[in-house]
Amino acid sequence: MLARLPMAYMADLRVTSLTHEAATVSIPYKYLNKNPFNSIYFACLSMAAELSTGVLCMMHVHKSTPAVSMLVVHMEADFTKKSVGKIFFTCQDGEQIYAAIEQTKATGEGVTVIATSTGTDENGDQVAEFRYTWSLKAKRK
Repeated sequence: MLARLPMAYMADLRVTSLTHEAATVSIPYKYLNKNPFNSIYFACLSMAAELSTGVLCMMHVHKSTPAVSMLVVHMEADFTKKSVGKIFFTCQDGEQIYAAIEQTKATGEGVTVIATSTGTDENGDQVAEFRYTWSLKAKRK
């Protein structure tokens, strides 16, 4: 994490689970990621949410033939509760991401996929929901 995503390392992000279908990333409330309102700064929440979607993309494009490029092209968020304690962001769109990757590999055309990450606190209450639009495109030689 330190070499590839140093800010995520500093914010203490952790991939807590990863399967073909879903990924969960945690972020704790701590000094380096707090805001003046004694909650987690929205940009840090965004890092955790993006990582939960991005790690699924990365897993599905890893060693892909042909190689597939990935890029966030849009993001939307809704905040529903103050983020304190440990927050868990879960994306359950792995199958949808995989299908989009297979589509671009088959057609050579770029595709977009919207991946949703829901943030919950330690009590299971939703604190935020992020939607990331990923652009995926198979690289041709």
